[in-house]
Formats: sequence, structure tokens, C-alpha cells
Amino acid sequence: MKKMMFLAVMMVMTVSANAMSYNAAKNEALFLSDKMAYELNLTAAQYEAVYEINLDYLMSLNGHADVFGIWWDRRNADLRFVLNSWQFDRYMSLAYFYRPVVWTAGNWTFAVYSRYARGHFYNAHPRVFVTYKGGNNRRDVRFYADRHVNKPVVHHNTTKVVHNNKPAVHNNTTWRSNGHSNGNVSNGRGNGTNNRHIAQATSTNRNSAGHFGGRK
Repeated sequence: MKKMMFLAVMMVMTVSANAMSYNAAKNEALFLSDKMAYELNLTAAQYEAVYEINLDYLMSLNGHADVFGIWWDRRNADLRFVLNSWQFDRYMSLAYFYRPVVWTAGNWTFAVYSRYARGHFYNAHPRVFVTYKGGNNRRDVRFYADRHVNKPVVHHNTTKVVHNNKPAVHNNTTWRSNGHSNGNVSNGRGNGTNNRHIAQATSTNRNSAGHFGGRK
């Protein structure tokens, strides 16, 4: 009996050790969501919802079985409500977004780092980065379907992502990306009057970098 109890305790400890902490999930969700905002041309409202969805998914992982389990399915279902059709199609075509986590030798591996260098961000933190603690994916599946999320009103612009981690160049010459890495801001091409307006910068962002920075 004591042996069985000991084994049960060890199993719980193993699961807990494999579970991702809130702080770790929060930072990984931010990095992933920032790159999704950049490549999928997310609006500010989409950026916040995508961050919540990514955080919920990462916080639900306890081991290998969860990587492509029910929480991955729920993530995809929620993103389908939040993204436009062309955004969702592109999301599914990019493995580092669609399958962002790999369980390798008892550790989490994040596919997005095969494309982007750690520490490089294109946007300010979403407002919910500070306030959201997780749990929307444990609500009714209609949560994001019934939530109003502003979406882009323009057609898909093909994005070329380069491997040297510099801001990619869009085929829309009025588009502008502000990349920042460790606080150093660099400006991309264009005057930013078109898609930057669509991004709907909010007054609640904490700094002036990226699509969603600045104060009104």
C-alpha cells in the first residue's frame, strides 16, 4: 500500500515538473503572439485575443500527450473565430505557428525560435499581458465566437520573412514595421499610413514600438 502511494506521489510530481509555469507560459505566449501579429497583420483586438489563446494553450500543457491533444484542438477552434479566413489559412501553413510546441527528451521546444531570434519584438505588449491569467479555454466553446474582435478590412499582403531577423518587407509600400530588440528600435519601409491605421493602436500600450505602440 505504501509503495502504491509512493508511486502515485511520484507520478504527480512528474506531471507538475513537466507543467509550464505561468511566467514561462506568459513570456512564450508573448513572443509567439508578437510574431503572429507581425506575419498575419493582426489588429490590436486580434493581437490581444491571440495572446490569450496562446497563453491558455501553453498553460494547459503537462506533457507529450497534451501537445497535439484537446488543448491544441481548442486553440485552433478559438483562432478560427478570431482570425480572418486568409489569416487562418496562412497560420495553418506555417508550422512554427500551427504546431508551436514540440516535446523532446522531456523538455518543451518552441518552433518559433527556428525562425526568430530570442528577444526580438515587433510590437508593444498587448494590454492583457498584465491582466490576463488564463482560463478562457475552459469556458464554453462559443467564448470567442460571441466576442467582437475587429479584423483587417484589407486583403492578404504576402509577407516575406527573412532569416536574418530584420523586419520583413511587405508588398504594400505604405506598410511600416517597427522592430525592436532589447529596447533598440529600428524603422522599416513606408510611411505606415495604411495598415498601421488598421492595426488600431490603443492608448493602453506601455511603449511606442510596433503596430500597437504609442498613445493617442
